[in-house]
Amino acid sequence: MNGRGQERSIIGECWNVAIEQTLVIVKPDGVQRALVGEIIGRLERRGLKIVALGLKTIDAELAGRHYGEHKGKPFYDGLVEYIGSGPSVIMVLEGPDAIEAVRSTVGKTNPVAAGPGTIRGDFGMMVGRNLIHASDSVESGKREVALFFGDNATVSYDRAIDRWIVE
Repeated sequence: MNGRGQERSIIGECWNVAIEQTLVIVKPDGVQRALVGEIIGRLERRGLKIVALGLKTIDAELAGRHYGEHKGKPFYDGLVEYIGSGPSVIMVLEGPDAIEAVRSTVGKTNPVAAGPGTIRGDFGMMVGRNLIHASDSVESGKREVALFFGDNATVSYDRAIDRWIVE
């Protein structure tokens, strides 16, 4: 797969699976609380593959573009300020139904309402410090990946374990 939502064989010539990409950000609270390894580990153990990864402090311009749909809402300025308050780990994950797989692993936006066993349910307490961002749709995933990594910035590779994850 070229990372753009096209199908490719990941098991053999007769098995084609639609692969999605999703942007995941371990926000400054997750980095400061030393949860990066735990969060990445949970997502990888789920069967998702990292195809891009970086550490950066998100500037106000990029944060504004990322949270653009919330502009004008009372919480917008706080979102932009918070996401730029320290370094974040930004990654692209790839896999079958990656958007839903990540979102179910992450849990509900409000950590108190997130189920046990989810990242937010296990480690979060407040909406404003909910540790992680995950794309909410295929369209958002494409837009967000391009916003943070540009075009063709992901690395395509096969893993020997893929045949044990996807039937």
